[in-house]
Amino acid sequence: MIIISHDRHFLNQVCTHMADLDYGTIKVYGGNYDDFMEASTVARERQVSANTKAKERVADLQGFVRRFSANKSKARQATSRLKLIEKIRPEDIKPSSRQYPWIRFDYDEKEKLHRLACEIENLGFGYEPKVPIIKSLSMSIEAGDKVAIIGENGVGKTTLLRLLEGEKLGGLAPLGGHVKWAEKARPGVFAQDHAAEFADKTPLTEWIVQWVRAGGYEGGDVETLIRGTLGRLLFSGDEAKKPVNVISGGEQGRMLFGKLMLLRNNVLLMDEPTNHLDMESIESLNTALRHADFRFARPRVRFIAGDAHHRYQAGSQHRRLSWQLRGISGEPGAGLKAERL
Repeated sequence: MIIISHDRHFLNQVCTHMADLDYGTIKVYGGNYDDFMEASTVARERQVSANTKAKERVADLQGFVRRFSANKSKARQATSRLKLIEKIRPEDIKPSSRQYPWIRFDYDEKEKLHRLACEIENLGFGYEPKVPIIKSLSMSIEAGDKVAIIGENGVGKTTLLRLLEGEKLGGLAPLGGHVKWAEKARPGVFAQDHAAEFADKTPLTEWIVQWVRAGGYEGGDVETLIRGTLGRLLFSGDEAKKPVNVISGGEQGRMLFGKLMLLRNNVLLMDEPTNHLDMESIESLNTALRHADFRFARPRVRFIAGDAHHRYQAGSQHRRLSWQLRGISGEPGAGLKAERL
């Protein structure tokens, strides 16, 4: 089997070899992904160390040649060192093709959330009245909580997230009960299906402009902000002029992170945000979520819906879960249940 995947857990459990495409070459490593990361890091450090020693040796030999090339008694030694310099060739270390986007989430201090951020009471919903997907779901989300919605495919995770969004954000209206957000809550949404946002031929620069305006940025630095945001998301030069309908799924994800950064929401609703992302972007997203919590020490609520194939993301970001929502297996319409952890 030859597999292309960005899922670290999957690669660790399944694969016996890693074929790494980087530095303009392909190199095969034995073992799973973690083995590859360790071996490739050690190999590169060894190569850098060897190059450093080789360059230092060459510099010493060149110094000797400069000092004694005109000295007849040491001319033969200088000549032999010149020949030695030709043999000592530091290996060319090409720059890595891997790049990490810069992602940071912040929001206005005036919109800081306090105590309860969201209350859900007797929430009920079903696309067919006789087959409810969610029924009598009640829970309260405190400012600072991180909630993971996990469960099997089709159990209703995305439906629940769309109910939390509400109709104003393009979500769903409940058939029973209610979802009540705090007055200052401003949810930002990363939808699982966001193809409609990238359906036309709008250039990336124009696409990001709408969120610059929506974020309330004005003045002479707007152009700098647009270029800077795109550059942080790894779109620079002519790439920033590409139409949005030709970018990849991973590039779409990075653009949506840019949108959320500009809007500065104090609540994030993210439905499988790591889909299509490469390892570097996933690590940057993890860093961004941790960074926002620790640097600013401000309450924030995040909902991230995901299946088992996002175990790495859930495990690294939800160590302080207050609630865990699971699908109830069994008869149709059993819905979801919430467990306080």
